[in-house]
Amino acid sequence: MPVKNADLYLEECLRSIIDQSERNWELIAVNDHSSDSSMEILKKYSSFENRINVIDNNGIGIIEALRLAYQKSYGNFITRMDADDIMMPHKLQILKTNLIDNGEGNVSIGGVKYFSSGLLGNGYQQYEKWLNNLTANGINFTEIYKECVIPSPSWMMYKNDFERCGSFDSDIYPEDYDLCFRMYRERVKELRCQEIVHYWRDHSARSSRNLLEYSDNSFLELKVKYFIELDYDKEKQIILWGAGKKGKNVASNLKARAISFRWVCNNENKIGKDISGIKMESPDDISLDKECQILILVANKRDQSEIKKHPLSSSRKTDVFFFC
Repeated sequence: MPVKNADLYLEECLRSIIDQSERNWELIAVNDHSSDSSMEILKKYSSFENRINVIDNNGIGIIEALRLAYQKSYGNFITRMDADDIMMPHKLQILKTNLIDNGEGNVSIGGVKYFSSGLLGNGYQQYEKWLNNLTANGINFTEIYKECVIPSPSWMMYKNDFERCGSFDSDIYPEDYDLCFRMYRERVKELRCQEIVHYWRDHSARSSRNLLEYSDNSFLELKVKYFIELDYDKEKQIILWGAGKKGKNVASNLKARAISFRWVCNNENKIGKDISGIKMESPDDISLDKECQILILVANKRDQSEIKKHPLSSSRKTDVFFFC
């Protein structure tokens, strides 16, 4: 568990870990150069709870803190915690039991619940609903190009499988999404779970809200990187659908990789125009006589529904990847 200036929430987090129904655990908490009282809180709890191991980060940032914690770990089951969140009382037991029942080669995932002292935005509520539906059906990787499909504090793996996926060796941010892609690459099977095991706290100081490493551009670059590595078929035509900010970002990324593509949108004002050296086309102008891979960069749900019905995206010759 990386800890960075989390003193407002840390004690509640630690109590939720100590109160777990699963008793056989070890917490390795890495203080990442906190300037508040986080280290004092960690030392206080470790003084009466010998299952809590507290160390200082000898590097900087979440990835190096996670890497150091993993180097110090001894357990056969590996999971991660965030210092501002709360574990449900049976979280570790549920995740561990699901793994034991199904064996190696799997990742155990649990449902999440957002909470906040202020007003929780609709976007978070929709993300929570989407995630929990995927987890309840064990189909998280089917929509991996949309968003991070496995909540970083809500998974558990056998150590051998975690090592096979590269553990925390990668330097790529967003680190939780990168780990998801590595699980997908190694064909780890997601285990279904309908129970909420983790409370995700939303607050203004969250890393995902404030660090450049978690910006939209970082997510899109990661999606393109792994699409090219894992799902791109050179024998098929790539079609980019959507001419908004994200569409332009992905177009630029593909051009930088010297990957040719055709670009379509539904905006009549843009069709026929040259954007970044590519002529914008109507999806109706694309012939269905060639196999293609379509990257959807349209976020509006109603528009997405219409795109799914279009002959181009519903053709048997078409592979569709939703990037929004």
